[in-house]
Amino acid sequence: MTLRFAYNNHHFVTEVRRRGGASVPARFDTMLQAGWRDRVDRGLFRYNLGDLQTRILPGPHRFVAQLNPLRATQRRQPQEILSIRQEFSSELFNFNKVKPEEVVLELVKDSESSRVVVLVNVSPLEFGHCLLVPDPSRCLPQVLTRSAVQAGMESVLLSGDPAFRVGFNSLGAFASVNHLHLHSYYLDHELNIESTPGQPLVPERGFHSLQGFPQGFLFYAEPDRVEDVAGAVCQLTDFLVENNTAHNVFMTRGCPPYHGDQESRQRRDGLRVAVWPRLMCLGAKEDSAFNIALCELAGHLPFRTQRDYELATEKYVTDTIQKFLLPDAEFLSLQQQLTRHLNNS
Repeated sequence: MTLRFAYNNHHFVTEVRRRGGASVPARFDTMLQAGWRDRVDRGLFRYNLGDLQTRILPGPHRFVAQLNPLRATQRRQPQEILSIRQEFSSELFNFNKVKPEEVVLELVKDSESSRVVVLVNVSPLEFGHCLLVPDPSRCLPQVLTRSAVQAGMESVLLSGDPAFRVGFNSLGAFASVNHLHLHSYYLDHELNIESTPGQPLVPERGFHSLQGFPQGFLFYAEPDRVEDVAGAVCQLTDFLVENNTAHNVFMTRGCPPYHGDQESRQRRDGLRVAVWPRLMCLGAKEDSAFNIALCELAGHLPFRTQRDYELATEKYVTDTIQKFLLPDAEFLSLQQQLTRHLNNS
């Protein structure tokens, strides 16, 4: 029988710090991690994740490099993607076809108006790697909805651990399955995206531009503003889909976009949502040192081979990522359009 985690806004963890003592797991963390470990013990995964070799690449970006070769060789073959608005196909693999025992939890907010199925990712990137699938029976394609954005944001706030992350890859941005889902996992290393300053664009809607590499957009929400900011995030991603622009999204605990003292920089009470518009990558995934998807843009780099892992430098990583980003002029034009769009809606 699937465990249900019923919650409302009172379950959000409102005081989290990056340093100053170990984080206290919330009930959500305890249930999710216990379910994930149980599926490890049952042998449901395609490989044993183990303790991943990890190193921080020298340089100001502090990229977190990890060696995970089995994910590259043992995971399910990614689907071929031909369009950012590709229709859902029941004939291809989708999350209605997973084994029932792969389901860890059902997240239900305020009775049963919103249902998200939490599945283990049987080809994990990191500890606790799961998929958040909003009502799989609706057979939605891999295009964000407002309720999916809000569910992802709320799951981060249900966790008491700043290591818990949630993200989304659009079609054309290395999504592997065309069935609406978000990724979630624990990465116990600080990422720059948690504290990179933001330049206000439409601050009343939580909308900023990221003042660092890679160029992108940042939404910030305190726990009491999740619903409003989720609506703004979805308006932005809807605009990107309508304009055929691939994108990756990363949600994490973080400090306010403009922080002054060291104490405020360590705050993780709020939530950051980064959105990176990027060049489209259609067809099957290419074989490279690492793909450019949600975790790589956030600074977490799973490498395929020992050689690439050991030889990688910050310059190599930034040069590789830059190839997938929009040209500066195109990005600035998009920023102006999105600022007008969010101001007027």
